Amino acid sequence: MSKPAVRDALERFVDERDWAQFHSPANLAKSIVIEAAELVECFQWSDEADLDRVRDELADVLTYCHLLAARLDVDPEQIVLDKLKRTDAKYPVDRSRGRSTKYDQL
Repeated sequence: MSKPAVRDALERFVDERDWAQFHSPANLAKSIVIEAAELVECFQWSDEADLDRVRDELADVLTYCHLLAARLDVDPEQIVLDKLKRTDAKYPVDRSRGRSTKYDQL
């Protein structure tokens, strides 16, 4: 299977700058949190946020998520599908539809 375009582009970008040396799993996880905080900041005082800024911050979060997945040698799409399957079992439609209740309180 060939590498997805995003993963290939990120790998090339990082290699050209010799940044892989800084991309330990811990550093990448920290970067995800930092960028996620910047994404939340877009909505700090209003649910109406500048879409361009939101897109940039979301791209930063996704970038670090893809870099961490690559570093851990996991397929991002597959781990999402695997987790969705487990979450589906926790939140059966008949008990969770239209509710935000945590699974152990359903």
